[in-house]
Amino acid sequence: MQRTLVNIAICITALLVASGCSTTARLLAGDALYTGADVRVADRQVNKKERKKIVSESEGLVRPLPNKKVLGIPFKLLLYNMAGNPKRENSLAGKMKYKWGEPPVLLSSVNLDFNNRVLQSTLENQGYFNSVVTGDTVVHKKKARAVYEVTAGSRYVIKDVILEKDSSVLLGDIAASFDNTLLKQGQYFNLSVIRAERERIDAFLKERGYYYFDPDFLIVEADSTIGDHRVNLYVKVKKTAPPPARNPYTINNIYIYPGYRLSGGQQDDTLHRGAVYYNGYYLVDRGNTYKPKMFAQAVRFSSGDVYNRRSHLQSINRLINLGVFKFVKNNFEAKQVNDSSKLDVYYYLTSLPRKSIRLDINANTKSNNLAGSAVTFSWRNRNTFRAGELLTINATGGFEVQFSGQLRGFNTYRGGLESKLTFPRFIIPFVNINTRSGFMPKTNLLLAYDILTKERLYTMNSFRAGFGYAWKETLTKEHEVNPIAINLVQPLNISQLYADSILTNPALGKVVERQFIIGSNYNFNYNELTGSGVLKGLYFNANLDLSGNIAGLLTRAGSGGNPKSILGAVFSQYTRVETDIRYYIKLSSKSNWANRIIAGVGVPYGNSTELPFIKQFFAGGTNSIRAFRSRALGPGTYYSGDNNRILPDQSGDIKLELNTELRAKLFSIVHGALFIDAGNIWLYNANPGKPGGGFTKNFLKEMAVGAGAGIRFDISFLVLRLDVAFPIRKPWLPENERWVIDQINFGNSNWLRQNLVYNIGIGYPF
Repeated sequence: MQRTLVNIAICITALLVASGCSTTARLLAGDALYTGADVRVADRQVNKKERKKIVSESEGLVRPLPNKKVLGIPFKLLLYNMAGNPKRENSLAGKMKYKWGEPPVLLSSVNLDFNNRVLQSTLENQGYFNSVVTGDTVVHKKKARAVYEVTAGSRYVIKDVILEKDSSVLLGDIAASFDNTLLKQGQYFNLSVIRAERERIDAFLKERGYYYFDPDFLIVEADSTIGDHRVNLYVKVKKTAPPPARNPYTINNIYIYPGYRLSGGQQDDTLHRGAVYYNGYYLVDRGNTYKPKMFAQAVRFSSGDVYNRRSHLQSINRLINLGVFKFVKNNFEAKQVNDSSKLDVYYYLTSLPRKSIRLDINANTKSNNLAGSAVTFSWRNRNTFRAGELLTINATGGFEVQFSGQLRGFNTYRGGLESKLTFPRFIIPFVNINTRSGFMPKTNLLLAYDILTKERLYTMNSFRAGFGYAWKETLTKEHEVNPIAINLVQPLNISQLYADSILTNPALGKVVERQFIIGSNYNFNYNELTGSGVLKGLYFNANLDLSGNIAGLLTRAGSGGNPKSILGAVFSQYTRVETDIRYYIKLSSKSNWANRIIAGVGVPYGNSTELPFIKQFFAGGTNSIRAFRSRALGPGTYYSGDNNRILPDQSGDIKLELNTELRAKLFSIVHGALFIDAGNIWLYNANPGKPGGGFTKNFLKEMAVGAGAGIRFDISFLVLRLDVAFPIRKPWLPENERWVIDQINFGNSNWLRQNLVYNIGIGYPF
């Protein structure tokens, strides 16, 4: 490790010394360093917008690419030149040249004729049929650029789109799709649109039984001789398209092999020995490992159905989504039955191991200077009752410590045991419901116990139980509803130190009060980013949480001063709604703009005057308003000051938070960010123990605001983040003094110590 650091230091020093040196000193006579290409559109028949587009697209097509630069400096080329001719590849000079360096891109490697043809072909594909491209080079002091002159001419537009006609069923079905054609009169000719139209027709036919059809069986002929820079398009089916591609197919028999082994060499011609017929399909399961009903909702085909690609893909996806199969292989075989085109369907399923164990270890840091780790041991039993059920038992333990600062010695220890049983279907008495998406619905049963110990302060334990359903409507829409959600939290031990602290700061008593929640909740998630691979679009999450409504009716619960109980435990009553809206805008290939709004309201009633502590909102911290420490902000204008030195745990019933962050890739895996966060929390009912914490019409005047910058190391599967933020508006100050921008002084150590907040995290904040 030390040797590596020394090598890196030597390289950096050498780069700084040599950064002004010529990158062309070692070039052979008669050659030059290629520095890139310029594309110029010569004629004025092309408008400014089109010229800009032609230039942008063309410069990305020419080859080769010049040497890479960071901040305008070709560091890799400098390393390559500095290394000279090392004798050993694993020496420092060898690594500089062959591992870290990059050889010069030379003018001799530029093929002007090839690039001319590429650019001309691309322009013709976009409707510039009479385009001409000429290339030349400009050399100055051993550095060269390629210059391409483009004469594009007028762009051709579509006059008519004509589909060939005959009496075949295939052409009739294609004609039925033409209301949605992508080829429109008056649009520019564009080969990519023509290709997309072939894909569209193919997708349309795949939903109507044409299993063997392919986009390559379509041809679109262009006639540009009609004049006036217009073109007619003729859509035809190739004469070479085979007969099976011209016929729609229906489903014949369905066979499922759940014990298939990739290396087993099983064949379809085993006469399906031991096959069990159930609900329209044959199950070949000689080990009797799975109940036939497990596949009834997963397979979307039935005998006699017209083949369609949607059901085809949904069936495969749902079989994988069962969570008990490692591989799913699908095969179709064509058959002629009474002059009808039929398909036999085969599903070959390779099982996952029935039982497995997993160990997860993670580390974390928080903006309140706590650092810790957690270990989770998981045991899974797949196919528990032979119908795809998944039983998961998780045992978790963890700790958080602070070695210096005001929380030193107040270590936190967590432990828990959670069991969850998931059924891959809806379990509703007397009703059989299924979804129509490519995802299996799930019924979940949950039972868990957790214990939390804050050293020298208190120990809390909790019991959780739940019953509910989860299903995905589409790839972007997901629902979860839990008709039964129970949570009982109670203290096991409260230290004298913490009890004395409650006397000076009554708000701390909220943390250790007994909480009994019995109710229901619903969560809806819409995420346009799912599966896109691009951080662009809308994310929306909404949660509705109800507690004590049915219990209140049964016990006729009264007010907070006269609470009712069940089995000796007072239950909470509230309605809580929270939304999280995020919108991501892609500014360029290396930058994007992320925005978030969180709004939450909890209305306590009956037994409750405030939400239970575990359901309240918090502000500040690594993923919230980063200029304020975790849980140390609010509610409203309330400021705990020195009264809350033991543990900041400020909570509220109402929350509003707004975040905006500009993110950009700097170089390699290093990304940077500039951000502004604003928000606060409030109490639904005013509390004398937290003066200024109640929600009023002046809530916008009580918003906290912070700003900062961050650096992130994005290694695809993990993002390490460091954000530095400072407050620019403090809501607890007198109303006319809350903006503190004029007090910012980065040269003052006292200001830095009191205002800079460092946030270390894993992953992006939102």
